[in-house]
Amino acid sequence: MTHSIDIRIYYEDTDAGGIVYYANYLKFCERGRTELLRCAGFENKPLMERDGFMFVVRHVEADYIAPACLDDVVRVETSVTAVKNASFAMKQTVFRPKDNAECQVLFEMNVTLACVGTNGKPVRLPEKVKEALNND
Repeated sequence: MTHSIDIRIYYEDTDAGGIVYYANYLKFCERGRTELLRCAGFENKPLMERDGFMFVVRHVEADYIAPACLDDVVRVETSVTAVKNASFAMKQTVFRPKDNAECQVLFEMNVTLACVGTNGKPVRLPEKVKEALNND
């Protein structure tokens, strides 16, 4: 499963030099993961309140390749790469799209999310979630 969203870079996202602050790439990727799950039919609040579980970041590997700047529009592409019993992995890429040309990759991240109950203890991924995440 793959999903992408576009995000405009605002002043609040940058440092004094107009370059995106490094931690904001993690925020952009969080938005990408949330939207992928929403497109798959899973919204965070109902999962917690109705179904009693949520997803938490367990592991992140990040590579900062090139800067994004004030007023840029970047695209966050999120792909599910593995689904296990109580976790799943995603690859996320932030890039600057270009018209009729190759895109410039700015940031890449591999992230593992664990499924936990609202008490914070690990739980199995529900079958409906596994099926949706495995769907191409």
